[in-house]
Amino acid sequence: MPIVTTTDGVDLYVRDWGQGRPVVLIHGWPLNADSWEHQALGLAEAGFRVISYDRRGFGRSGQPWGGYDYDTMSDDLAAVISTLGLSDAAIAGFSMGGGEVARYMSRHEGKGVAQAALISSIAPYMLQTDDHDGVPEDVFAGMKEGLRKDRAAFLQDFFKDFYGQGTGAGGVSEAVLHWTWSMAMMASPKATLDCVDAFGKTDLRDDMGAFDVPTLVIHGTDDQTVPIDSAGRAAAKAVKGATLKEYAGAPHGLTATEPDRVTQDLLDFLRG
Repeated sequence: MPIVTTTDGVDLYVRDWGQGRPVVLIHGWPLNADSWEHQALGLAEAGFRVISYDRRGFGRSGQPWGGYDYDTMSDDLAAVISTLGLSDAAIAGFSMGGGEVARYMSRHEGKGVAQAALISSIAPYMLQTDDHDGVPEDVFAGMKEGLRKDRAAFLQDFFKDFYGQGTGAGGVSEAVLHWTWSMAMMASPKATLDCVDAFGKTDLRDDMGAFDVPTLVIHGTDDQTVPIDSAGRAAAKAVKGATLKEYAGAPHGLTATEPDRVTQDLLDFLRG
């Protein structure tokens, strides 16, 4: 697998599968590129070149002490696109990865990008403020406290809501829960903590106007991790001409709870 080195010298682990028009998949918190397994395989088999990479601090990428902000992380995405010589690409961000997509479209003017997708994405803004009905700040403080106290136990509990365990439209096998937890435990604890602030408190509302390509937004209506009203529906309103697909009753972790549906919706969008 290729290694892409960022402008500040961090090595990013990159998977590059298949041939055809490129699709770059950006994973969520606190996972890595493996979380795109179903979609990466399906898209590559359908004739696309699929690039997925581990965000700095996560998976098999380097674990620097800093750089866990969306300016730096969008620069990392730019390094992947530039180093691999990608053009006419689609970029898709899941959950936290939607922040890189949004900031790349503004900070790097969407260079090389022809389509964008936001799946269970945190964009445009998660934090509750006087002018935004989002998630209270103490929720993020509680997450960081739990991570510091017992990261392994906190994440084990976190993924139950992530996948909607016990709900009608959600749920995954115990094996998938363990697989997801093992991905999360590969990450740097510093990156895991810092990225709570990145996805929880970064205001991306001004970035949304930079989307000037066809954009697909997919979000579950029962997402308990990233509420659809402050994220998916708000993103679809903010991006001119965006297509919003709501998965009725579905939880946050759609790439695993609705793997075939997400893959097919991406394929329909890419081909359309």
